[in-house]
Amino acid sequence: MDETNIPLMGGRPRHEQISSWLKEQIERGGFAENDQLPSESRLGERFSVSRITVRRALQTLESEGLIYRRQGLGSFVQDTCVSHGLVRLTDFVEDMASAGISARSVVLHFKPEEATSRVASALAVDENTSVVRLDRLRYGDGEPLAFDYTWMTVFQAQLLDGKDLDNETIYSLLERDYNICICKSRFRIEAVNASNEIAQHLDVPWGRALLMIERTSFSENENPIYFQQRFYRCDRVAYELELVRGAEYKHTGSKGFPLREFEPVFKK
Repeated sequence: MDETNIPLMGGRPRHEQISSWLKEQIERGGFAENDQLPSESRLGERFSVSRITVRRALQTLESEGLIYRRQGLGSFVQDTCVSHGLVRLTDFVEDMASAGISARSVVLHFKPEEATSRVASALAVDENTSVVRLDRLRYGDGEPLAFDYTWMTVFQAQLLDGKDLDNETIYSLLERDYNICICKSRFRIEAVNASNEIAQHLDVPWGRALLMIERTSFSENENPIYFQQRFYRCDRVAYELELVRGAEYKHTGSKGFPLREFEPVFKK
């Protein structure tokens, strides 16, 4: 950052001018993610204001989610990821909307095939039973973000035949048109390397590390509705979780902490 003193103009509170200037610097890339901002005293010298005024400016940026503060260390630039909760059961469009990202899907495949042992186990059918595989390329803000393989029984697939799967999700179609509620899902998260097919769809090099999320979704009566493998670009998504240790865990000797938040974090 240029060390030249910066004069403030009249007409607006000084702390607002300081927060606006810092925000502009962050948005222009003058400070990168997790960079430490100048100290309160240095900013006070730069703008010829008191530390109280600087502190008010920093509080504004913190409330807007642009910076975070560490006691005794200072203020740091928040990363540009937008997070949303995955403790709730949500679909891709809901996830993207919550993150402020424009979602779009393209159906690439929707045909029957024989169930592998993994698919058969997830859908509670016999191996080699005819199932239907749905492939979709998922876009976030116009860029390829994820690729899905989704398997379902022939009966479930018939419910989706002719539906607009480019713009609607399985969740919404089943609940709206057939009153079938997807009430439970079982997840598995794993790091994998991109196959040639998936690499081409996601516009990444072959063998690039991807985040694979397997999901088996169930209806209210515990019947499996579909089994899905979603491959996320690691440069666009990560996961954050928060564990809480309450007083009851201190006294009972429990070895585990309850999960409060488990969030995918998407980079715009």
